[in-house]
Parts: sequence; structure tokens; C-alpha cells
Amino acid sequence: MNRIAKKTSIKKVAARLVRELPESASWDDLMYEILVRKKIDAGLDDLRLGRKHSHASVRNEFGFA
Repeated sequence: MNRIAKKTSIKKVAARLVRELPESASWDDLMYEILVRKKIDAGLDDLRLGRKHSHASVRNEFGFA
């Protein structure tokens, strides 16, 4: 379970995302906001769990060292 879900229910987070969208928002806008939030939470969870790589190791892996 991610950091946000532990503090607040997913329903509350989703409701806040919807409230913060402009009146002219489309379904695609809402889905984008949900996807971005999910990706950020997953990245923060990875950091918290130690699943990270240094900038240098990534450059080396892709041949930019």
C-alpha cells in the first residue's frame, strides 16, 4: 500500500483530484491526473523501499559513462 493510501482513503484522494480539475476537464484529463499520481506514489514507494539507482549507474548501463 502506498504512502498516500495509508494516510487517506483512495476515494478521498480521487474526490480531491476531481474537485481540483477545471470545469472544462475531459475524461482524458482525469485519467492523466490519476496516472501521474499513481506513478509518483509508486516512485516514492520504490525510494522508501531502497529500490533506486544512482545517476552514474544508469548512465553506465546505457553506455553514457
